[in-house]
Amino acid sequence: MGGRHRPVSPFGPVTMEVLRGIAQTKAFRYFLALIWLVNGLGCKVLGLVPRHEQIVAAILGIRHAHAFTLSIGLAESVMALWILSGWRYRLCALTQMAVIAVMNVMEFFAVPELLLWGRGNVIFAALLILLIHQSTVGPRPHH
Repeated sequence: MGGRHRPVSPFGPVTMEVLRGIAQTKAFRYFLALIWLVNGLGCKVLGLVPRHEQIVAAILGIRHAHAFTLSIGLAESVMALWILSGWRYRLCALTQMAVIAVMNVMEFFAVPELLLWGRGNVIFAALLILLIHQSTVGPRPHH
């Protein structure tokens, strides 16, 4: 036996290569920007999905929920522009991963009943974080 043992990824090396290949495409960056823009501008700033403001109210308080929701929505819209710009790409990716993780942990514990898929949202958040991370591995993606 005496062979070397490599750590085993839960997804396997081939799957991670496929995920990295997808995550490093220009299309993926456009997709990410669209996610932030739809959630920021559409759901929060334009108020197309009232549930977003309900989540903010439940976590930060009802008194300033509307102002906080607008501010968060504007910040998410700026995130979309940052992604598209390609400026300091790895910092942008790190910021996205941190924001997604913090938002989802807070929502997981504070308001799971208001989430689209309840506590299952964390699965989608984890997958998105994994893809964003994979977009930073290796050479920098082209604009």
